[in-house]
Amino acid sequence: MRKEFTWRSLSLASVFAVIGVLIIVQMVRIQTSTEAADFREQANNYKGWIENIYPARGEIYDRNGKLLAGNQSVYEVGVTVDDIENAQSIASILSTVIDLDYVNTLDAINNASEEQVYLSLIDYVSAEDVAELQRIQRDIEEENSTSNDNLSGLNYREHLARSYPEEAIASNVVGFVNRSGRGYFGIEEKYNDLLAGIPVQVWIPADPNRVEEIPQVPDGTTLILTLDRELQAKTEEILDQSLYNYGAKAGTIVVMNPQNGEILAMASTPRLNLVNFSQYEQVFDNASEYNRAINMPYEPGSVMKILTMAAALDMGVVTPQTGYTDTGVFPVGGAIIKNWDQEAWGYQDMTGCLRHSLNVCMAWIAVQMGPDNFYDYMSKFGIGHPTGIDLSGEAGGRLKIPGDADWYPVDLATNSFGQGVTATPIQIMMASSAIANEGKMVTPHVLYGMLRDGKQYDFPPQNAGSPISKETANTLNEMLANSIVGEDATATLPGYRLAGKTGTAQIPTEYGWYSTEETNASFIGWGPVDDPQFMIYVWLERPTTSIWASKTAAPVFALVAEESIRVLNIPPDIIRLQYAAGQ
Repeated sequence: MRKEFTWRSLSLASVFAVIGVLIIVQMVRIQTSTEAADFREQANNYKGWIENIYPARGEIYDRNGKLLAGNQSVYEVGVTVDDIENAQSIASILSTVIDLDYVNTLDAINNASEEQVYLSLIDYVSAEDVAELQRIQRDIEEENSTSNDNLSGLNYREHLARSYPEEAIASNVVGFVNRSGRGYFGIEEKYNDLLAGIPVQVWIPADPNRVEEIPQVPDGTTLILTLDRELQAKTEEILDQSLYNYGAKAGTIVVMNPQNGEILAMASTPRLNLVNFSQYEQVFDNASEYNRAINMPYEPGSVMKILTMAAALDMGVVTPQTGYTDTGVFPVGGAIIKNWDQEAWGYQDMTGCLRHSLNVCMAWIAVQMGPDNFYDYMSKFGIGHPTGIDLSGEAGGRLKIPGDADWYPVDLATNSFGQGVTATPIQIMMASSAIANEGKMVTPHVLYGMLRDGKQYDFPPQNAGSPISKETANTLNEMLANSIVGEDATATLPGYRLAGKTGTAQIPTEYGWYSTEETNASFIGWGPVDDPQFMIYVWLERPTTSIWASKTAAPVFALVAEESIRVLNIPPDIIRLQYAAGQ
């Protein structure tokens, strides 16, 4: 019995030994036969690497089809490691044509791991430089294939990079995209996901003949802005010249359609040439400077008097004919309120209080309203809250209210004429749109529409509430149109009836008091009064030729209004009214 089991075990062992020998023989045959070359060729066909393929970023246009942000072809220069025959030659040529460091390039190539198929040497090389490299490569191949300057293994991989044909124009609105494809500031950041599209992970074959196997990825969404490139450029030009003329530190000018909230122009200083976005830190000290119109709250001063008057008229506390005797002082909360010129203006109606920008009158109006009513109206106007404009980084400003630890009764008076409260230009514009637009506020926006899959989708205007009645808005509109003729005559234009208000605000110092030598000069206005098609906000920071907005911001408003009328093709009032009467 035991012999029978021993025989069976020996038989099985013999069979397994034969199978093992056959396997070894087959392996040796494959390695030494012509089939080996076939197997190696098949393996090479599967050489490659996994990579994220990013779609072409969506383009950005102005409302008239002018390209503000697009894409251009650039190249990544690298080497296929197995194909390199002369690393020194590659390093030498690259250092000559594209100023790549010879030693570092040579070290990178020589230290590539055995498993590495492809090695990237430099990215974002211009098409001109790549064309020169390719010319040199062709010349070497034609002259002598065994030359010491053999460039075998050198590869060029084309891809898209962001381009900004307008350079600095509208840069504060557009923003920029860095080398990693992330949008910063403005539209580029706010709509980064839409513009960028959805990347796809794919296998990239090392064999250049199989490039067609890479799948096509749908492009990102193209955006159309409400900006008018021509008006934007002219507004920036006027702003830059105004800073020079009035010795201002910085400034911003915004042009908006008060009937639908479309931003037609938004200029701010300083501005960045988007072609050289890497200079951001040399241009700006902090992010809030990128677009002062939305990023930088400040005490706007007397431009807020129109909101105080709107609230009082809407409550019925005053009418345009209400009289007030200005003695030059008004005590409130243990403090004394004085006018901007320290003078008494005597008897005034409410239009006179606006025309002469009387702090004392506004403080009296706010006290008549009471703090609860005053701050309720300011909140309805959106003061202290972001507008929701579709640009990144909007600041909300601050409106102190009763109950806050740092609110005092005197704040009711100072807030009525725009001191002790902070807001951005775009917040004041949204609030004022209720006056120009029959009581209805509109949400400011920069996106007009988008292009996706060959179709255009436009965005309708958004109502931001109705803080005052239509009757109040129309009444105040007339009061502002009448008040601008006189004190602010530099803001008028022949043939057009406009409405507006100056704002000269003292600037708080780090020591807790207000500077008497430095101001923020502002102006908000719109027109034509009977059918407002543009609203303009001007803010000049710390002008030095004059501290008064009537001498600085008001004439700047007139210049921008003149350009707006030209670009928007608005006929003079008499022609428009005659045409309307004939319909």
